[in-house]
Amino acid sequence: MSHHKHASSNPNDFILPDLGEGVAEAELIAWRVKVGDKVNEHDILADMETDKALVEVPSPRAGVIAALHGKAGEILKVGEPLVTYGDVGTAAPASHTAEPKPAKPAPAAASNGAKPAAPSAPPPPAAIVPQAAPAEREDEGTVVGKVGGALAGVSAAPGKALATPAVRRLARDLGIDIDGVSGSGIGGRVLEKDVRDAQGGRAAPASLVPSAAPAAVSRPAPTAAATPSPAPTRREVPSFPSGSESVRVPFRGVRRTIANRLRESVNQAVHFTVMDEADVSALDQLRKKLGAASGEKLSFLPFVAAALCRVLTREPFRAMNATVDEKPSDPGYEAAIVQHRAVHMGIATDTDSGLMVPVIRDCDALGVLEIGRHIVHLADAARNRSASREQLMGSTFTISNVGSHAGRFATPIINYPEAAILAVGRARPGPVVREVGGVQGIFVGNLLPLSLACDHRVVDGTTAALALAEIIKLLQSPEQLLGPARG
Repeated sequence: MSHHKHASSNPNDFILPDLGEGVAEAELIAWRVKVGDKVNEHDILADMETDKALVEVPSPRAGVIAALHGKAGEILKVGEPLVTYGDVGTAAPASHTAEPKPAKPAPAAASNGAKPAAPSAPPPPAAIVPQAAPAEREDEGTVVGKVGGALAGVSAAPGKALATPAVRRLARDLGIDIDGVSGSGIGGRVLEKDVRDAQGGRAAPASLVPSAAPAAVSRPAPTAAATPSPAPTRREVPSFPSGSESVRVPFRGVRRTIANRLRESVNQAVHFTVMDEADVSALDQLRKKLGAASGEKLSFLPFVAAALCRVLTREPFRAMNATVDEKPSDPGYEAAIVQHRAVHMGIATDTDSGLMVPVIRDCDALGVLEIGRHIVHLADAARNRSASREQLMGSTFTISNVGSHAGRFATPIINYPEAAILAVGRARPGPVVREVGGVQGIFVGNLLPLSLACDHRVVDGTTAALALAEIIKLLQSPEQLLGPARG
């Protein structure tokens, strides 16, 4: 259930901040504190889930917890009060206090009653909360809702701009010195619009403009205030009540995010799929030989990614390494296809919490062994919920390994606003025609099914078919896949 409260002007309220770039709401998983607890700055207040990231919300100040706003399982809006601080012995209003919940909330944990609205009107966005007394330290955790950079991917060294990796990358792409940009965000944070305003109207190369999709980001550097990653929360299907023939599972969290994004993809992209098989007999031998020499276990997936990188960086296949910049709700917005120079490869990963897509940044600059290591690392991070928000956004093309369990061909749903996705099936023995000594014959090969789905608004059928043929050609001559596609 969504938690609907009005914004607060109480200087002792810590409002829920944007826990990522553009997050509007978050699900409260569990409280780490209770009313009456004394907390220090950076102590963890709650575990929350936003989109596909599980994050810990730290306290922006020291104080005593006077009230907790919300219960485990509720959806809280950014800009609403999360915690109210008070002095020792301060009594909290019963209507605003929620007792701590266990880490794995039951479906019934969501509240059915709305919280009473705060009597005062919200301050304007630029309002500054005055200090209570001259001797009191500036309160960084009240109505403005400032949160330490380690939480939301915002970081800044002394004398440096406070900004997310996404905004930093945009500044680099536009040739802007971000440390000289005045930030208009909370706590002086530099926002995307600040960088674009500082650009002064200079146009960036189309291949580098990141506005068509969630901005391409890099992993933020650790900060002194960083907290350990939250423990993974396994979302199990509730057991059937005694005598019941059905059970109601709340449509929220990761599952709701997946549903919304898939629906958006189906509504916007015009899907079509081309399918074929690659004879990976030679690749299978190379894979085993390379694994024995390196001591690392290699699947076919790193080689498929390496082949994709070579194809996506060639003409005319750059159209497939693209995202669609559009605003369907705004008829006046000028839509565009944004082609990307680098290949940021999304790896669709099955987890206990649902499908996640961690991203290998600059995949085209990596060799096949490096790609394999990145796949293992990012898949593990997605499954144990330690992947940062930055590692789950910014992909320009996605691979889905549907054959990891079973299955051959598929009709994958495009990871919108990307323009294409490749599904890889399970390799199996099958008949192939080869020429030996000038005579054609039928032999048993190792066939790898491939299904390439594209947005027909961006990619023509001929382009997709030729691209798939090039991928197959590379997989069947695998020696050239060992090094990076881009030096």
